Amino acid sequence: MRVALSVACFDDALFPDTGKAVTALLERLGHEVAYPPGQTCCGQIHWTTGYHREAADLARAYTAAFEGTEVVVAASASCAAAVRDAYPRIARASRDPGLARAAEALTVCELTEFLVDVLGVTDVGAYFPHRVTYHPSCQSARTLGVGDRPLRLLRAVRGLDLVDLPAAGECCGFGGAFAMKNADVSVAMVADKVRHIRDTGADVVCAVDNSCLAHIGGALSRLRGGVRTMHLAEILAETGPA
Repeated sequence: MRVALSVACFDDALFPDTGKAVTALLERLGHEVAYPPGQTCCGQIHWTTGYHREAADLARAYTAAFEGTEVVVAASASCAAAVRDAYPRIARASRDPGLARAAEALTVCELTEFLVDVLGVTDVGAYFPHRVTYHPSCQSARTLGVGDRPLRLLRAVRGLDLVDLPAAGECCGFGGAFAMKNADVSVAMVADKVRHIRDTGADVVCAVDNSCLAHIGGALSRLRGGVRTMHLAEILAETGPA
C-alpha cells in the first residue's frame, strides 16, 4: 500500500524522530511511504482559538497537499482529529462546500488505527526491553476513540513490560493554548499526571501525541526522576534480537 505520511508541525519542528520512526515502521511492514511536501499546519490551533478564517486557509492547503492519496497516516491524534472532526465544521463556518468535499474525500488514520484496523496487525516485530506506561491523550481517547489499540500494539512488543497508568484518563494539562492561558491550572494537572507516572516505576512513558509528551517530559525533567518520554511510533520502530 502507498501511504501518505502526515507530520504534525509540532513534530516537524521539535520531534523529527517521530516521522522517521513511522516511516521506518511502515516500510518494515512492506508499505511505500510518501511525504507530500506541500503539507503544512492542519490549522487545529487556529480553529480552537477563534482564528476561523486562518484555519480555513490552512485546511484548504492541507487537503490540497493530500488530494488523491489512498490513505493518510498521522502520528498525531490531534491532527487526525482536526481533519476528521474539525474540518467539516470549518467548512460549514466558512461556507465552503469545496472544502467540505475535499475533507470528505480524504481517508486520514491515526497510526494505531491504521496498524490495527487497516493492516490488521498488532505484532509489528518490535523489541523494546523496558518498563513502559501509556498516557492516552485527550484527542486520541475522546475525539478519535482509539480505545485499546495502542495497548494491544504495546503488549505485542517483545521484551516490553507494560504497566497500567493510574488515572490514565485524566488530561495532562497541555491542551494547546490552554497551557499558556491557564498556566497555574495546567501545572497542577501535569503534576498529578507525573506523580501517577512515577508511581508505576516505568522507565518510559509513551503516547500518540508529542504535544502531551513535551508537557509531561518538561515536568519529569525538573524532577530528575529518570523517566523518558517516547512517542509510541518510536517504540514500535525499535527492533532487536530475533
